[in-house]
Amino acid sequence: MKNKSLVSIYDFSKDDYIKILELAAEFEMNPTQDILKGHVIATLFFEPSTRTRLSFESAVSRLGGKVIGFSDSSSTSASKGETLRDTIRIVSNYSDLIVMRHPLEGSARLASEFASVPVVNAGDGANQHPTQTLLDMYSIKKTQGTLDNLNIFMVGDLKYGRTVHSLLMALSEFNTTFYFISPDELKMPEEYKILLDKKGLKYHEGRDFQEYVSDADIIYMTRVQQERFTDPIEYERVKNSFLLKKSMIENAKENMKVLHPLPRVNEIALDVDDTPQAYYFQQALNGVYTRQAIITSILGLK
Repeated sequence: MKNKSLVSIYDFSKDDYIKILELAAEFEMNPTQDILKGHVIATLFFEPSTRTRLSFESAVSRLGGKVIGFSDSSSTSASKGETLRDTIRIVSNYSDLIVMRHPLEGSARLASEFASVPVVNAGDGANQHPTQTLLDMYSIKKTQGTLDNLNIFMVGDLKYGRTVHSLLMALSEFNTTFYFISPDELKMPEEYKILLDKKGLKYHEGRDFQEYVSDADIIYMTRVQQERFTDPIEYERVKNSFLLKKSMIENAKENMKVLHPLPRVNEIALDVDDTPQAYYFQQALNGVYTRQAIITSILGLK
């Protein structure tokens, strides 16, 4: 993994996933160290972010590194017409690693081609979000004790949701059964189902997950993302498609956990927060440890 960009979850192997998760567990035990002392990490966020940006910056700061960058591209030279290629070349001169979020699919791969330092994709449009995937995997492994032989329910926006796309790709390396629950307009794209078919993995599709919920080990809720829709009428039609309530998980398995990449809008009722199944806030904290593991591995410090 040393000096290697992380643009797609496929840039890392199954063995790499396992190494990152083991290292994240070490950082959870001791998150404050000086491993990154003397290193500068650039965070370039061309679209809004709270958890991802702050967890990266927290991860770096807790390890003694410095953070430079921006969270609003309107205050940068991009607003003057500077190309992404030129921005990346310049920022490479100032940093040891670049973390970038951008609204356009493929932008992270483009950035990695022009950067002289490793690039970590913090989300490129509806394409991929590999560091979210690794923290999700860490959360699943921590709560279930394994990544094999699990029933993973993905609920909500499966068409535009980059988090579910990346997670499916990673978990397809394990013996996973998937349940895709969404309105017809937001179904899991065909290419991901073809991938599962090629790997001989089972999946089910439907609109109502209450009849299956007692089988779930993980329920992965997603927000219907208004910013991904070009048709506002389509968004209004599907935005309130799914709402998870406490009463809906009363017969769930004892080990079942509810995950969500956040932010939550109205797809998880507040009464779920105090149940033993709710894990999304701890999941967000796990992002610090996982991103510490990713950064130090790429820089060859761990």
